[in-house]
Amino acid sequence: MQDATDDDLLARAKAWLAEDPDPDTRAELARLIDAEDHAQLTARFSGTLQFGTAGLRGELGAGPLRMNRSVVIRAAAGLAAYLKKQGHTNGLVVIGYDARHKSEDFARDTAAVMTGAGLRAAVLPRPLPTPVLAFAIRHLGAVAGVEVTASHNPPRDNGYKVYLGDGSQIVPPADAEIAAEIDAVRTLHDVPRPTTGWRTLTDDVLDAYLTRTDAVLAEHSPRTARTVYTAMHGVGKDTLLAAFERAGFPQPVLVAEQADPDPDFPTVAFPNPEEPGAMDLAFATARATTPAPDLVIANDPDADRLAVAVPDPTAAAGWRMLRGDEVGALLAAHLVTRGARGTFAESIVSSSLLGRIAAQAGVPHVETLTGFKWIARVEDIRYGYEEALGYCVDPEGVRDKDGITAALLITELASALKSEGRTLLDLLDDIAVEHGLHATDQLSVRVEDLSLIAAAMHRLREQPPTALAGLPVTRAEDLTRGTDTLPPTDGLRYTLEGARVIVRPSGTEPKLKCYLEVVVPVAAHADLPSARTKATDLLTALKQDLSTAAGI
Repeated sequence: MQDATDDDLLARAKAWLAEDPDPDTRAELARLIDAEDHAQLTARFSGTLQFGTAGLRGELGAGPLRMNRSVVIRAAAGLAAYLKKQGHTNGLVVIGYDARHKSEDFARDTAAVMTGAGLRAAVLPRPLPTPVLAFAIRHLGAVAGVEVTASHNPPRDNGYKVYLGDGSQIVPPADAEIAAEIDAVRTLHDVPRPTTGWRTLTDDVLDAYLTRTDAVLAEHSPRTARTVYTAMHGVGKDTLLAAFERAGFPQPVLVAEQADPDPDFPTVAFPNPEEPGAMDLAFATARATTPAPDLVIANDPDADRLAVAVPDPTAAAGWRMLRGDEVGALLAAHLVTRGARGTFAESIVSSSLLGRIAAQAGVPHVETLTGFKWIARVEDIRYGYEEALGYCVDPEGVRDKDGITAALLITELASALKSEGRTLLDLLDDIAVEHGLHATDQLSVRVEDLSLIAAAMHRLREQPPTALAGLPVTRAEDLTRGTDTLPPTDGLRYTLEGARVIVRPSGTEPKLKCYLEVVVPVAAHADLPSARTKATDLLTALKQDLSTAAGI
């Protein structure tokens, strides 16, 4: 390495190496320094992972642009400093973690930093679902919580999600204030890290969570639906099985290959039920199960999301994954039938169908920015959902999405319909006839070069489409300016005659996401096939035209 830039990279890498507490990343970084690997050092030292409203998330490895113990210790120190400035000098911080590589180490480091800062720290007893951590914050009266997880990201990633004392994820300005405290940490040698002093919680907190799950279901409701369940190599299995046993449902049939935690996620390209192929083993298990199951249910690796599939002889696998918007509508209809009161909330990228269901039921309806950090903060929330398979069905217990309680509720609904000789698809048909067929889809483009996303957003802002799929754009909104009901966010919203399109960069992955919805009126059940054909054609045309307009 000859020039000043190379010298600077080397100096930063050596300084980082000198205080790195992890022998694995020390060895990795030492090899790169010895090899003078400019490309790899640049990838690790040309900036820092940005702490935002998703906390931290990134690829494991050495350096400030990777997830590692040094980055986590700095993040924990920043959070501790923020909490103390907020007056929580002796507050309790609860820490949970999943089964990914380094998760337990990151949790232990966080507990040490909190203890060293004079706060009280308590760590969940083992890898558990994220909703258990979100519950524990409120249950134990903590001032904050940390969950070490990368949710459904690739195996090479890990993350750091921060909650405040109300049990919901951080939002501005807290994220920026915590980030400023992280930046103020000059060296890890300034961060006290005792080896003891924090508490490891017992199963009492898990038992309290499971007791709370009972309240999700109606007393004496049918509990007959049979399920096949996959934990997607994550931490959901034991908690979900315990919840189903307490509720009196038939024991779910497990997808054996994916039942136990495995940080390498060997059977899936991406451990996300939405990704192509991720549910193949679950469908194979369902086809081989006798008697035939009524549902296939799946959690993502940290079990805060829920995927649902139903038998469908027209589908290639014999099963069809329901879209998040379909499950969101089904759960809403079920809660309305049960007499639920309070506000029904959703993100702006989710289906407008929830608003129609809420209006007919006479309950308030609110749209928020994308993410449960916003949904969970809605005043008097009774139910919240997001199209990306996130559902909050017990906000008093868990002020976040919860794939365990959502699984209980959808299985209760399937059981109630089964007792009437009906299915979830029958109820979806009824909802379509009542409110119009709301069909949704997504155009999602994963990139290696993030500048491509910025270029697409710039192009759409400079040359907004006047029509898509032959439908005139009646309103084009640049959401960076905010609206009457929403704070500013990086997104674009197009309202068309009978359709809606929202374009935004993903907050957690290198993706540009385009959310599409068409609404086709339906006069009677007999009209549903033609309405579905029309909706499919419109969605296909929307994708094509939007792709052209964005240059992607």
